[in-house]
Amino acid sequence: MTVLTAENLRVARGKSTLLRDVSLTFHATESVAIIGPNGAGKSTLLKALAGTEAPTDGQVRLGRRNLAELPAAERAQEIGFLPQHFEPHWDLSVVELLEIGAGRARSLPVDALENTVAAFELGGLERRRWSTLSGGERARVLLAMVLVVDPPVLLADEPAASLDIRHRLDLLKALAERGEDRLSVVVVHDLDLAFSFFDRVVVLARGELIADGPAAELVSDPRLDDAFGVRFERLRAGEEWHLRACR
Repeated sequence: MTVLTAENLRVARGKSTLLRDVSLTFHATESVAIIGPNGAGKSTLLKALAGTEAPTDGQVRLGRRNLAELPAAERAQEIGFLPQHFEPHWDLSVVELLEIGAGRARSLPVDALENTVAAFELGGLERRRWSTLSGGERARVLLAMVLVVDPPVLLADEPAASLDIRHRLDLLKALAERGEDRLSVVVVHDLDLAFSFFDRVVVLARGELIADGPAAELVSDPRLDDAFGVRFERLRAGEEWHLRACR
């Protein structure tokens, strides 16, 4: 079942075009990694899909409904959006931030906050203020805010960028596995993890859709090399892929 659709998206700011005629269909249960070089339009695409960036042309549909026409509260219940950069207006505590995230839901189990604290290893941080948290702690808190309501759609922009290697692996694997019963669309910087964990990969470059397909097939596609402007050496070890860029 189709849950989220981008139809001929174009996003322009001034004289710069950040996205050009991008059309994508996402299904209710799948894990999708979005990759591409710097300036490819990845963050812009995710903002457009979340409804926080109005496209210049085209539209985003949630089910059969135009996303732009949905009330913000309804959109927040259906789509969890994790931006690349976030700074709360007030220096709130971790538990206050989680309560804000939980407020998006119509109803939650009584133990939802407790389970979220455990799932994201936030025990002991509940009373800490945002300003006192490390980059990795902030990343985990922000994702917990988004996922405490378990939205049908998750859009995450490089959620593992500031995490240490263990948390990075655990987080991206968990987000990919979430695609078994939800839609999980994640901008991923690490190509090895994108192709090893996610079922589908979307490649952007220069604001255009370059390739879109199953990770197992796309990993050997020469369009991947063209998008990044390098030649990749591919090595498969079990279920994991390793890509090394060569000139």
